[in-house]
Formats: sequence, C-alpha cells, structure tokens
Amino acid sequence: MNSFFWIELLRAVLQVGVLFLLIYGVLYYLRGTRAAIIIAGLFIIGLIMAIIVKIDSLSLDVLSYVFDAFGSSLFVAMLVIFQPELRRALAQLGSFIARQGKQRRELVSEIVTAVTNMSRRKCGALIVVERRFNLQTLIDDSIPLDIRINALVLESIFFPNSPLHDGAVIIRNNKIVAARAILPLTRAEHVSRHLGTRHRAALGVSEESDAVTIVVSEETGFISLAYRGVFNRDIGPEELEEQLEQLIVMKDEGEFTETVKMLEEQENASETEGKEPENE
Repeated sequence: MNSFFWIELLRAVLQVGVLFLLIYGVLYYLRGTRAAIIIAGLFIIGLIMAIIVKIDSLSLDVLSYVFDAFGSSLFVAMLVIFQPELRRALAQLGSFIARQGKQRRELVSEIVTAVTNMSRRKCGALIVVERRFNLQTLIDDSIPLDIRINALVLESIFFPNSPLHDGAVIIRNNKIVAARAILPLTRAEHVSRHLGTRHRAALGVSEESDAVTIVVSEETGFISLAYRGVFNRDIGPEELEEQLEQLIVMKDEGEFTETVKMLEEQENASETEGKEPENE
C-alpha cells in the first residue's frame, strides 16, 4: 500500500510538471503578442464555465449544454485563432537543423578567412573551437567575451600589441566567448623540444578535450591544426577548410575516426619528410 501511494504520487507530480512546462513554454513563446491576451480571455471564460458546471444545486441545464458544446469546439477555434503563431512555430522548428548546419559552415568560413589573412601577415594566433567537451574551466580563467564569430574580430584580437592578443581565443557554437585563455601544455614525450609554447598549448588542449585548435606561426606564418592529440603542421587554407568541415560541420563519429586517421597519416608523413620544428 505504501509503495503504491508513492508510485501514484510520483506519477501525479510528473504529470503536473510536464503540464506546467508545456503551459509555461507556450506563454513564454507568446509573450507580448495579441495571442497572449486572447489566451487570458479564454482562460477566464473556461474558469467561469467550470464554476457554473460544477454548481449542481442551481440545475443550470441549458448553460451546461451550451458550455459543453462550446468546449468541444474550442480546439478547432484555437487552431483558427492562433494560426499565425502556430505557423511561425512550426516553421522555426523545421528550420532549426538547417540553421545549425548553416551556422557551423559560417563558423568555418570566418575562421578560414581570418587564419588565411593572419598567415599572410605572419600574425601569430591560437584559436580553440569547443565541441562536445565543455571548456568552461578555461573560459572562467580568461577574459569573457560574447561576440558573434567574425573574421575581422579574430584578426583584431590577435593584432600585435592588442591587449587580448596573448593566449588563446575560445569559440563556442557560433560565438567568441573568451580571449587571453591559458591552455595546458602537452606533456607528451615524443614532442620535439624545439616546438614552441603556442604549438605545445594547442597540442595540450587537444589531448585533454575533443576541441579543435588552430595555430598560426608568428615566425613562418604556417597554419597548423591539433585534434585528439594529433598535430598537423603546415597546411594550406583549402586543407584547413576541409578538415574543419569534417570536425565541426559533420557531427558523425565515423567522420571523426576517419579524420583522426587522416591527421595521423599526415603527421607521420611530415615527420618522414623531416620538417624543421618552429621555436615559438
């Protein structure tokens, strides 16, 4: 009996909670519109109807019949009244996935543009793109920002003598959320001693998270990308865009695995060719 009581109580609380969230979501979505006023009016009418119907002692059979008929047609009436709002909500829901993909491609485009321009000028840069692993700890210890991703903004942040050019920029979703972030350095033993701090930091954060990190060498202007502890150095803008498309736009684990293998193969090939390490 006691167990049955708690199950029923939990079920009642769950139902009330779901209804509360649904009602709150609808009212929040319709705030400041004519539909909110209409809902308030319908709520008052419904309350009066419920009170009259429940008063059995008055025997108001005609009113009860009218209100029952009105209640049965209320759903159709609401569809007609709230047609613009419903159409807008369904359109927004349908375009959500497409909008997410468009924002990710915009993110890739802005990063590639900024990195390409900084590479030509040999302007050092360190950009971290957050993925599934939360980088809030690093963000808390940096300068917080809330700027929509833009190539000119990225270039201005890393411009020499800019107050924010030291450290890394962290990007979350489609926004620059932090600057002057201090990243953990790699502790891998196989890394060359001549590899500079900026590159070690890029490799370090990629070892501790699934973030994608892009580095522009201040000495040579070379572009490098670090992901999952694999460092791919001296890549061109087209190759950078291709890899960012796979790592940021495409969210399939199979794509991730293929990309890691590709980066490892390219890293091994670069070691075989004997590229000189960079001191920065």
